[in-house]
Amino acid sequence: MDTFRVDPAFEAGSAALGRLVLSEVRLQLDARYPWLILIPARAGLVELVDLSADERGQLFDEIARADAAVRAMGAALQRPVQKMNVGALGNITRQLHVHVVGRRADDPAWPGPVWGVGTAIAYTPAERAAIEAAARRVLFS
Repeated sequence: MDTFRVDPAFEAGSAALGRLVLSEVRLQLDARYPWLILIPARAGLVELVDLSADERGQLFDEIARADAAVRAMGAALQRPVQKMNVGALGNITRQLHVHVVGRRADDPAWPGPVWGVGTAIAYTPAERAAIEAAARRVLFS
């Protein structure tokens, strides 16, 4: 049996926050957007349909929880989320994952997608501590 491992591509641009029932939750390290990534912890998954029906339901519940966490992250930075983008593209990193990205009309990529726009900006230590605490309160309490 294969063992679940996070694709190394995620290690460079994100940090693990913890584990939900199905998914590992990672913080995208880009201060321009409050952004979480859910990676279902099953080996070999590429497409949403690779999950069982029950797992797809669980993933949807976890997306809803991540939505609330991303909104809390935006509030912690005094930048309330105005629109939520949820995507499972996988064109570059094939491992099944779902992006949950908080958007604002004043963000650098608005109204287009966040991918390929500029370069990531690091969180200050205080910002990162605030958003991680906000996300964890919603996700793991």
